[in-house]
Amino acid sequence: MAIGRGVRFDLTDGASLRIGDGVQLGDGCRFHLAAGAVAAIGAGSVLGERCALTVHSSATIGSGCVLGDEVVLLDVAPVATDPERPVREQGTTATPIAIGDGARIGPSAVLLAGAAIPAGASVGAHATVPAPG
Repeated sequence: MAIGRGVRFDLTDGASLRIGDGVQLGDGCRFHLAAGAVAAIGAGSVLGERCALTVHSSATIGSGCVLGDEVVLLDVAPVATDPERPVREQGTTATPIAIGDGARIGPSAVLLAGAAIPAGASVGAHATVPAPG
C-alpha cells in the first residue's frame, strides 16, 4: 500500500475501513466514517489526490478501480419531505455506494448516496452520479 502526503483518516468508534493489497492513496485523501460505517477499497485500486469519502452506512470500491483527483463519495443525504419544516430538522438518510471492479471514475466526479457503478464502467470528469431511480 502507498499512502500519499497528508492523507487523513477520521473514523468514529465502531467504524471500519478495509484497504486491500497494493492500494494507492494520493496526497490529501480524506476518509470520514461515522459510527458503524463500513468502507472497503479493493486490491490494486488507486485514489487520486484529494479524494474524499464521507460514509455513514457503507461504501465499497472494487479491485483495480481508478478514481481521479478530487472524486467525492457521499453516502448520506438530507431528508426533505416536509416543506413546512427546515431541512436541518428533518434528519438524514444513508444509502450504500458501490463501485464495481475495474471501474474508472473521472476527476472531480461526485457519487451520491445509493450510487452504483457497474464493474468496468467509466464515469466522466465532473459528473454527478445520483442513486438509480
